[in-house]
Amino acid sequence: MEKLSYLSNAHPDYIESLYQEYLRDPESVDISWRRFFEGFELGRSADGKVARRVELDRIKEIKVLNLINAYRTRGHLFTKTNPVRERRKWTPTLDIENFGLTQEDLDTVFEAGREIWGLERPATLREIIEYLQQTYCRSIGVEYMFIRIPERVEWLQKRMESTRNMPQFSIEEKRHILRRLSEAVGFEKFLHSRYVGQKRFALSGHETLIPALDAVIEKGAALGVMEIVLGMAHRGRLNVLANVLRKSYRDIFAEFEGAEYEDAVFEGDVKYHLGFSSDVITSRGKRVHLNLVANPSHLEAVDPVVEG
Repeated sequence: MEKLSYLSNAHPDYIESLYQEYLRDPESVDISWRRFFEGFELGRSADGKVARRVELDRIKEIKVLNLINAYRTRGHLFTKTNPVRERRKWTPTLDIENFGLTQEDLDTVFEAGREIWGLERPATLREIIEYLQQTYCRSIGVEYMFIRIPERVEWLQKRMESTRNMPQFSIEEKRHILRRLSEAVGFEKFLHSRYVGQKRFALSGHETLIPALDAVIEKGAALGVMEIVLGMAHRGRLNVLANVLRKSYRDIFAEFEGAEYEDAVFEGDVKYHLGFSSDVITSRGKRVHLNLVANPSHLEAVDPVVEG
């Protein structure tokens, strides 16, 4: 403190006048003041460089946040969901150059990594991109950022990003999914070979709907759901009737044969319009009543019925 004793009683105006003299001619002020002002200039210069560096870092953090948001908004356009056909090219792409970032930034650590569920820590740009690609650009694509309720958006983000959209299944769960997929595929193959040319709106290529509905029913029942009312269009309806609501194959095939109404005074509706209800037992022994509402060719007509 003794080295700076000349400052203790100095008036600010006096210091300012000395500083102006120093700027005009450093040799015109006392050596102690000269050293003080030299240190002041050095500190101000360093602070300026730090401030500029902080500002540049802040701008890049914002650019990385924009990249994260772009993956959440448009990642589904770059998924690998079709193994037999190259995906359509969408622009702009998710290349980092489109966000004002460069290859030199890949190994820079960004605080923006904290904004990604499951990562939630500062991470290099390379790590952030890899995490987002695994979540949004693999075999599962999700378009959800149009939702206007922030809580729902966050709910989806948390569940997708925390698992990178790669949920872990036990061996038994995998066997169950395979069994249900096999039933769905086998059903469509049989109808195709047995009832050639008959309109049926096959589920082919979308058989994952069956284990997906299974999962909804299982989870719903575990949460206390006792009844589920379904409305759907024609595509895959017969498969859902057979493999979700467990309508008997005999009854479905009879409708293909036209035997269902041969003794009736009227003809029934086409088979892919028909509804059905049944009780199913989940893997945990819960009973759930399922009701697939009949749907005419005016497909949206069923919506208000399902909604009650």
